[in-house]
Amino acid sequence: MQISANGIAIEVDDQGPPDAEPLLLVMGLGMQLIAWPQALVDLLLARGFRVIRLDNRDAGLSQGFDHLGAPGALGMGVAALRFTLRLPVRAPYGIGDMAADALGVMDALGLARAHVCGASMGGMIAQHLAARHPQRLKSLTLMMTTSGARRLPQAAPRVQRALLSRPDGRDPAAVVAHLEKLLRLIGSPAYPADPGLLRARLQASVARAWRPAGTARQLLAVVADGDRSRMLRHICAPTRVIHGDADPLVRVQAGHDLAHRIDGAELDIVPGMGHDLPEALLGHFADGIAKNAGRSALPG
Repeated sequence: MQISANGIAIEVDDQGPPDAEPLLLVMGLGMQLIAWPQALVDLLLARGFRVIRLDNRDAGLSQGFDHLGAPGALGMGVAALRFTLRLPVRAPYGIGDMAADALGVMDALGLARAHVCGASMGGMIAQHLAARHPQRLKSLTLMMTTSGARRLPQAAPRVQRALLSRPDGRDPAAVVAHLEKLLRLIGSPAYPADPGLLRARLQASVARAWRPAGTARQLLAVVADGDRSRMLRHICAPTRVIHGDADPLVRVQAGHDLAHRIDGAELDIVPGMGHDLPEALLGHFADGIAKNAGRSALPG
């Protein structure tokens, strides 16, 4: 369903009893709400949550911002150079705006407080939400994400090139092949995805929406957001950091850094996990989210 949140149309999937513990799932760069597997949603429902997934702005079925233009390869190169030189980077919108969208979803659904879990760029959005609106979060789970601190190691060069590459054609088959290659590159070496299931999932995703210009604008927002280290001091929700030790996109050092910077954060480093949500680990993720949510009910 579509709702009005922060003045724009946001696509939302809302499952579970209305009176259950609300859990907002925020996905990463260019990804749609269906990137949170239904199998994970089912596990979370079984643990007593009301699970709310959303398409971020410029992704999936949510409102797009094509009227703002899209940065090409040259524009992204200039943005990367300015970031390296510690100069301001301009973007059509920011990660803070996307956090305001998520807060708007909570408002539209009448949720005074909620548990929040963000993955990758979704974790950056969740950091803004937790730091700027601490009274609205019951707990915070950050998966395979980063503070953006400049001293942290960057993605492997081959991964950076793949992230900025384009499909060989515009037809769905070419797009699926492109995405399959990318996801295999950043995926979990200890938990390789079944080729048939991965292809079917990507085919469903591309059929639902394929918006590369929106992904480019989101990427520019990530670059422009820079270092959130000082912001993290304001996070007071019980926090769990989940990160794979084999993540080639957001290196494992970023997980250690987040846990160090957020007061009371628990760190869960998963051996053999890359930058994805392997089916074999869904139960582990659900248990971790539920355990962290339980900390919100403890005294102090």
